Amino acid sequence: MEDGRLLLFDLDGTLLHSDKSISPRTLQALQKCRQKGVLIGISTSRGAQNAASFTEELQPDILIVSGGALVRYQDKDIYKAVFSKEETQQIISAARRVAGVDCEITVDTMKAHYWNYKTDPKKQDKSWGDSVYTDFTDFAESSLKICVEIFDDSRARRLQDMLKDCDCVRFSDGYWYKFTPAGVTKENAIREVCTALTISLKDIIAFGDDYADIGMLKLCGKGIAMGNAAEEVKKAADLVIGSNDEEGIAEYLERFFLPEEIFFGERTASI
Repeated sequence: MEDGRLLLFDLDGTLLHSDKSISPRTLQALQKCRQKGVLIGISTSRGAQNAASFTEELQPDILIVSGGALVRYQDKDIYKAVFSKEETQQIISAARRVAGVDCEITVDTMKAHYWNYKTDPKKQDKSWGDSVYTDFTDFAESSLKICVEIFDDSRARRLQDMLKDCDCVRFSDGYWYKFTPAGVTKENAIREVCTALTISLKDIIAFGDDYADIGMLKLCGKGIAMGNAAEEVKKAADLVIGSNDEEGIAEYLERFFLPEEIFFGERTASI
């Protein structure tokens, strides 16, 4: 039996199947854990708006969004780190100088998710929520997170060098780079959670699959990588379980948190 007080999940590639759904089996296991007094949390690089369809379904106790720039506990903001309007404009301008004036950019603000994609992201992924199109000309809002698509590694390094006051992580499934204010990471957001809830890092079991999850998997009491995770993430984890499409999370919870429960007429299979 595991002894975690908080289960913390990344969304894409972790809690979500590839079709962006959460399986009934996983939802049932999470509900059983909650009934036993275990807190449920989400830690995602998605903005709050882009995660809304899942958070409405899950009703997590803890919500870490925009790569750690915003933390909510029971719908109350307990931490927020933003780029000012001027800083946001400077980052967008720098990205266009380095990656080209037509490079694709997304921006999370407190109220919306903005994008300038050539293809409507909602046509590619209906779970993406009510994103707002803009060409970012004269964009004048403070922001939590800015993402830039850069196909050339040398240009990506150049932009990172230009933005030394930012935390930058690349996503493993493409050429997108996430920029948040310096020191804003999932792991530092987790520290804010521990302070607010007066719990220890060792009380948290974290699940992830991507580069932005490495820090939190190392930081928490137990870090669990999905079977589909990037190899660097697996190396950083304490345990590797089944993939996001193989009910890896449900099997783990059934075996280590709910061994006395019966699921779908039979006990869980071994991990």
